[in-house]
Amino acid sequence: MKHSVRVKSLSKTFPSGKRALDDVSLKIEPGEMVALIGASGSGKSTLIRHIAGLITCDEGSGEVLVNGSLMQQAGKLAPDARNIRRQTAVIFQQFNLVGRLSVLTNVLTGRLGKLPWLQGTFGLFPHEDQLDAYRALVRVGIGETARQRASTLSGGQQQRAAIARALVQGASILLADEPIASLDPASARRVMETLTDVNRSDGLTVLVSLHQVEYARRFCARTVAMREGRIVYDGPSRKLTNQKLKEIYGSASEELILPDAADLVDEGKRRKRDTRAA
Repeated sequence: MKHSVRVKSLSKTFPSGKRALDDVSLKIEPGEMVALIGASGSGKSTLIRHIAGLITCDEGSGEVLVNGSLMQQAGKLAPDARNIRRQTAVIFQQFNLVGRLSVLTNVLTGRLGKLPWLQGTFGLFPHEDQLDAYRALVRVGIGETARQRASTLSGGQQQRAAIARALVQGASILLADEPIASLDPASARRVMETLTDVNRSDGLTVLVSLHQVEYARRFCARTVAMREGRIVYDGPSRKLTNQKLKEIYGSASEELILPDAADLVDEGKRRKRDTRAA
């Protein structure tokens, strides 16, 4: 069986001399939902961009395969990289929607890679494509926004519109780069629930980079943790305890830890006891 994603001995050094990836290897199976965590500058976004074929690795370094096809190798994109990219959909923290266009039109841009050049240039989307785009918006819970300008949506709604665009694209792999970093907790939870639904119901392979480990524990069975461009943990999310994080990251682990619900309850009880004692 082909891996959805296979990364082998990948390294990336930026012109500044910073080594963003250092001999990274990773395999993701079809239908997995994997969390990618790490402090700022750990290499999460750089790894995702390599898998998507948006940037290339160091000359002579490693390779990336998507669904068994070579995306890049030794610092060069494969000749067929453009077609392979169509198998992956990428959503970013910034949403990447065109604010002046309707939500439906933004979602329909996921079809551009499959339309003849002239149709795509003038936005002449077939009726069936428009229906598919609307169904995708309904699927992610924002069907009523289809005719609104994208700029009128909340951050959480914009991110769900980006997920709908990925569904319309027909990709088998969804790469989500910090999709909830700028959202409030309620919106972040809804976006993660939407990603979980498309993973389980549609069988999409999902790799989602997250800044807090609590979302990884709650929504992903497997977590890959990065530090200074290297993978330092790859295993069950439930085993990535706060203590384990401290062992891996030291004081930097505080950046990744959200208080667990149980911790919040205990803190509330402690404050009540202190108030009574006073």
